[in-house]
Amino acid sequence: MTMLADWDLPSPHVATLAVQPADIDAYRHVNNAVYVTWLDRAAWSHSAALGLPIERCLEIDRGMAVLRSLITYVRPAVLGDVIAIGTWLLTADYKLRARRRFQVRRESDGATLVRAEIEYVCIELSSGRPVRAPLEFRERYVAREDVAARYPGLAPL
Repeated sequence: MTMLADWDLPSPHVATLAVQPADIDAYRHVNNAVYVTWLDRAAWSHSAALGLPIERCLEIDRGMAVLRSLITYVRPAVLGDVIAIGTWLLTADYKLRARRRFQVRRESDGATLVRAEIEYVCIELSSGRPVRAPLEFRERYVAREDVAARYPGLAPL
């Protein structure tokens, strides 16, 4: 089981999954595109835990769309691995944008497989246009104080 001290930042929201045969590419490890899907799942899981499940986003016609991704692939995952994905909210400008940090770890040995930061922009779902984040988003997409205190790059976007 993953120990909290093994995470890059404190108090992650953690989503866990098992590597499936469909995740494996011709090199017999998890394809890089699969990690992007996993990061997306972890972000949705965290948003739901914060009180913003997809159903609510659809109701209010607002969502967060990926603007920019920076992903560092450190080690491969293989079939049979159980994966823990930690995510943290880093910054938000309280208008349009928010940023998340991710760390993907293998449960069996705690090895970090991937680190990523993704910047999101708030959009009107019906048009795809960037819009000011609604109050619900601004209240919920906030960096925890323990993360803000330990993340040296944390600054308003």
